[in-house]
Amino acid sequence: MTALDEAVEKVGGVGVLASRIGVAASVVSMWKKRKSVPAEYCPAIESATGVRCERLRPSVDWSVLRMQCAHGAEPEEKVA
Repeated sequence: MTALDEAVEKVGGVGVLASRIGVAASVVSMWKKRKSVPAEYCPAIESATGVRCERLRPSVDWSVLRMQCAHGAEPEEKVA
């Protein structure tokens, strides 16, 4: 089972997840088919399901974003 499959299962279906993150169900189905979630949707999926971004999109260095957020910076800002 992929991380996205787990997220879908946790909320009760593709349509429910799609509604919670503000996309069409067909978009989530396409991600499942491609076995790839766009990185920009991972935080919303994590928030809605508890499935970590690191599992949804392992190729992204989420620690950088988490560190910035922990220090109160916006993700787009550089932390000195």
